[in-house]
Amino acid sequence: GLGIKEENLKWYKHEHLVFYAREGYDIEYNFPFGFKELEGIHARGDYDLTQHSKLSGQDLSYTDSKTSEKYIPHIIESSAGVGRTVLTVLCDAYCEETVNNEKRVVMKFNKNLAPIKIAIFPLLKNKPKLVKKAKEIFNDLKERWMCEFDDNGNIGKRYRRQDEIGTPYCITVDFDTLEDDTVTVRDRDSMEQERIAVKDLKRFFDEKFNR
Repeated sequence: GLGIKEENLKWYKHEHLVFYAREGYDIEYNFPFGFKELEGIHARGDYDLTQHSKLSGQDLSYTDSKTSEKYIPHIIESSAGVGRTVLTVLCDAYCEETVNNEKRVVMKFNKNLAPIKIAIFPLLKNKPKLVKKAKEIFNDLKERWMCEFDDNGNIGKRYRRQDEIGTPYCITVDFDTLEDDTVTVRDRDSMEQERIAVKDLKRFFDEKFNR
C-alpha cells in the first residue's frame, strides 16, 4: 500500500450524474489546501457496450460458463492521476516534530516507497578503519537495497538529513564495530537504536522491508 492515513481520506458522493452514470463517487484527500479529489469512480452500467452493440451490429454480451446466463457487462470507470497520487504521498508523509526543543522534519514514507532505504555512516570521516568498514557494509547492502553513504558532518546532522528525505534506517559504524563487528541501526520513525551484528544485517532488513 501507499501508507496513506485513513483519517485523511473520505468519500464524496455525486448528487448530479451524467446521463449514462448510475453512481458516482470521489475519493478525496485532505491536502493542506483542503479536501480535493484523489480518484474518481463511476458506475457506467451497461451503457457503453449497449451503444457499441447497437451501432456496430456486434453482439457484445457475455455468457456465464457455469450458469449459461447471458448479459451485457457493466463498466466501472476509475480515474486517478499519477501527479496527484505522488502529491498525496508527499503530503501524507510530511511530519514536523519537536525533539529536545528542536524542530524535526521527517518524511514518514511507507518503508517500501522510500527512495533511499538505508544510509550508512562512519562515526568519523577522518578514521580510515571506520570509513573502510562502513564502505564495506555499504557495498554489500547496495546490491539489494538503494543505499546512501554519508560521512559529512556530525551524526546528528546526518540523521536529520536522512529524516528529511524519508530514509527508514541509518547504520552507524563506530569504534565498537571494530571490536565486535556490530553496528548501531537507528529507526526513522521511533528514533530508537539497536545493535545488530554485521552478519545479520541482510536478514534484519529483509524482515523489515518484507513485512
